[in-house]
Amino acid sequence: MTGRWFEDFTVGDVVETAGVTLTEAQIIDFALLYDPQPFHIDAVAAADGPFGGIIASGFQTLALTFRLFLATGTLAGTSLGSGAADEVRWLRPVRPGDTLRARVEVVSMRPSRRGDRGVVRCAYTTVNQHGDPVLTVAIDQIVARRTVETLSV
Repeated sequence: MTGRWFEDFTVGDVVETAGVTLTEAQIIDFALLYDPQPFHIDAVAAADGPFGGIIASGFQTLALTFRLFLATGTLAGTSLGSGAADEVRWLRPVRPGDTLRARVEVVSMRPSRRGDRGVVRCAYTTVNQHGDPVLTVAIDQIVARRTVETLSV
């Protein structure tokens, strides 16, 4: 499966992802490696903490959001990485049992001076099972442009 080339995107395009449900074990495992704060790794301490229980690391929420977008196949074989992520906002705690989905909207595009790629700026909004936003972020995705060899694809 080939993803979308730079030329296939249009400002205003929206991609909706499937969902993923987080378990307490997944939250703790991630946090033990990358963000070992008590409200992410210790149920007893978290119960008395500012969130009243275990919550996911915001970095886990961000990583899962991008994984959900990748799973759509939109960038399969055409992604050349990212140049920036801006305006990250963690809006609500993500708790064990929450199911996250992302909505990704193309907000701007610009061809690269290199000619073989372009930058597609996407505004991500991740929501829980209630439709409540839990994360927003803007990411500049570097996407391959079509070449003469790929025009027939």
